[in-house]
Amino acid sequence: MSRSTYLDEIVAAHRARSSADRRDLEELIERAQALGATRGFARALVAGDGLVVVAEVKRRSPSKGALAPDLDPAAVAGEYADGGAGALSVLTDEDYFGARPTDLAAARAACELPVLRKDFTVSEADVCDARLMGADAVLLIVAALSDDELDRFSALARRLSLDALVEVHDEAELTRAVDAGATVVGVNQRDLTTFEVDADRALDLVGGIPPGVAAVAESGIRGADDAARLAAAGYDAVLVGESLVTAADRRAAVEALVGHRLGAGGDARRRPAASATDAHGARSR
Repeated sequence: MSRSTYLDEIVAAHRARSSADRRDLEELIERAQALGATRGFARALVAGDGLVVVAEVKRRSPSKGALAPDLDPAAVAGEYADGGAGALSVLTDEDYFGARPTDLAAARAACELPVLRKDFTVSEADVCDARLMGADAVLLIVAALSDDELDRFSALARRLSLDALVEVHDEAELTRAVDAGATVVGVNQRDLTTFEVDADRALDLVGGIPPGVAAVAESGIRGADDAARLAAAGYDAVLVGESLVTAADRRAAVEALVGHRLGAGGDARRRPAASATDAHGARSR
């Protein structure tokens, strides 16, 4: 599958769906603001003394096909929590990732962990939908968004008490994320063109993530050695999907990743994390 079908085509499909959405945005915002408190996704990433695991509930992927198409999201979430995960990531894209509409709510109800809605956010309505379906954080992929969209979606997330994981793939995207006031930055090690994992990408970019911003490494994390290397490099957390959801013993697989000793960069981030309610302002122009 090419970059076109992975990122450009998926984002185009989401934008087409968004353009056809006739719901009233202010009504969505009012409904989202009326909900109870979120669980503090950003705060969970810098809790404790060691590496935090964001464990993903994922049925399939465009590159690998079916992973666990018949999984029970509540049962999987419980296994992850029992293994010591600090947060959950739940795919909600139906067409490309095989998610079901109830997956996120079921996973969140099964444990006390904060939950990231893992999807392709392309509009303010998507941000509202994340809050309305029960998420504690929303994903913003820098490669898929303009600077204006990053600013607007980040501001709305803060308004709705949602944290935002701002995902980057290179130095230019990291600069844009920091300029947008990101308080959680995810470095995706998977190349958008080839689908190959570049294990040096996270190591190369971590030095550009400012103190006080939670750093998350994503993709290609297979076991304890990978987790230990990323923790030593200064990452606060790892987001892991495929290797956990396909593990014969998911609890043990999480346990192998949790708690690895942090390097100096991670230690510097262990002051109280900025959250959606006290995040930096957006970029200054």
